[in-house]
Amino acid sequence: MNAVFHQAEALHEKIKNEIIHDAESFRIQYLGSKGEIKSMFSAMKDIEPKERKAFGQLMNAIKVTAESRLKEAQGEQQFSGKGGQKRDYTTPGIAHKFGTRHPIEQTKDRMIDIFAKLGFSIAEGPEIEDDWHNFTALNLPQDHPARDMQDTFYVDSKANILLRTHTSAAQIRVMENEKPPIRVITPGRVFRNETISARAHCAFHQVEGLYIAEKVSFADLKQTLYYFAKEMFGSDNIRLRPSYFPFTEPSAELDVSCFICDVKGCPVCKGSGWVEIGGCGMVDPEVLKSVNIEHPKYTGFAFGMGIERIAMLVHGIDDLRLFFENDQRFLQQF
Repeated sequence: MNAVFHQAEALHEKIKNEIIHDAESFRIQYLGSKGEIKSMFSAMKDIEPKERKAFGQLMNAIKVTAESRLKEAQGEQQFSGKGGQKRDYTTPGIAHKFGTRHPIEQTKDRMIDIFAKLGFSIAEGPEIEDDWHNFTALNLPQDHPARDMQDTFYVDSKANILLRTHTSAAQIRVMENEKPPIRVITPGRVFRNETISARAHCAFHQVEGLYIAEKVSFADLKQTLYYFAKEMFGSDNIRLRPSYFPFTEPSAELDVSCFICDVKGCPVCKGSGWVEIGGCGMVDPEVLKSVNIEHPKYTGFAFGMGIERIAMLVHGIDDLRLFFENDQRFLQQF
């Protein structure tokens, strides 16, 4: 038998007994374009014609063996960890953690759903506002002392461009472009130049509501807020305390009976049995005049609530800053 046969048989045994540490190196050495098997195939010309068939069958067997060993090695490396250690696929897997909506978004959606049942639609406006929509049209002229109540972030003080201090600015835009009846809520983020603490932040979220139509009364406002308190907190009682807002007259602070202690007194309600959740009142005629809505033919009410405040009450959270820190230990509770 030709010596080339002996070389081929030796190569076959070598491939059978090769300890494969790296599948790719094995492939290049034996099955690559310059590998040993292809080189051995090129020796076909040195074989006697009557022996070429047998040599071809042997080389095909060598190639099949090499491909089988390569496939086996690739499978082992695919299912092995670092350092070539085999993985135990009977061990429990690591569960993937899925994200959830932020508690502020959850609370906002719940508030929107409640007011939607009363026929309120959603209106939005820009976070960067002008002085007219944020102050002047809301009965807060340039020299009005009530402007001191809201320290403002000005983007361009000369052009009176600022970060809105309340979503009431979006209500002005709605009244400018729509005719009564108007029934909208304006959820969104607002900004005030305040010191960040457990009870205050320079950026927070509001849901404000507006209803303008004929013969709208304070009784309509009270029933709307009563329905919200009942749906949101399960509270049976609300209390309206006289207050002052430049864009409503009369104005009131809205309290709900403490649903945590059942009006018996606790740290949340400071022992009073009542919890403040927002402000409200009848839309001031001067505001209607600024947007060319006829008064007294049309009257209306407005209200506003901080979403963080509502979320803190619902979930019993005592520090507003937790909503902004993105601590996974906190957010995973929701």
